[in-house]
Amino acid sequence: MPAVSINNLKIYYKITGKGEPILLVHGHPFDHTMWDPQTKAFSKLYQVITPDVRGYGKSGLPKSAATRFEDYATDLLALMDTLGIDSFHLSGLSQGGQIIMEIFRQAPSRIKSLIFADTFASLDTPEVKQGRYDTADRLEKEGMDTYSDEVIYKMIKPEHVASQPTVATHIIKMMKATSPKGAATALRARAERIDYLKDVLPTINIPTLVIVGRQDEFTPVTKAEELQQSLQNCKLVIIEDAGHMPNLEHPEEFNNAVLDFLEGISDSGSF
Repeated sequence: MPAVSINNLKIYYKITGKGEPILLVHGHPFDHTMWDPQTKAFSKLYQVITPDVRGYGKSGLPKSAATRFEDYATDLLALMDTLGIDSFHLSGLSQGGQIIMEIFRQAPSRIKSLIFADTFASLDTPEVKQGRYDTADRLEKEGMDTYSDEVIYKMIKPEHVASQPTVATHIIKMMKATSPKGAATALRARAERIDYLKDVLPTINIPTLVIVGRQDEFTPVTKAEELQQSLQNCKLVIIEDAGHMPNLEHPEEFNNAVLDFLEGISDSGSF
């Protein structure tokens, strides 16, 4: 994978295909290969950029300065600058969905459309916020293995761990390969993020798509409906028989939803 030096660290990325660019931002605790089925499908029509965000995959962390949640977005905007890409479509899943909210906040004029997958915009409850700090401490102390074996049953529909072994194996492999420090850094940064529901969503007036797995435990359908109700120009797609990662559990359905959305965006900016 090629890499660029940005903000005192190296960001690794992959570019596949030609056409209008679309940036895909992975969730926690994964890497760019989370999007493999999408890269294969989308690259037939689009230029697909799939980076490892800081601290994940091959991308590093700064040796000194602390990481703020805003920094994940700043890195990716700088990556797009380096690649000479001014405007682009933007998709993110879970934590990646919140990162793309921050990308829009920093550079709204550069974004052609937004695709939010299994994510939410509101602030954490005090209990969830503390849980992020507790999990960060645990990962730094214990590593990723036990955590990964536990959380796989929430990352996808529990039945899919047995019925989709290739998918489950891929997800577990990504999680166990993630740097505990990188994962912990993101959890702490994410705990201190701004209220995107209040501060950012009301400013979004470009076409948006919200996708969610019907049985997502981390970000249930009610959170996807909250997104839709807070956006001006939004379509909601619910993928049945899927948990938190419908892009891997039912990639064809996920891909068709995204491609239909992108194809339906007219020159006037609606769908």
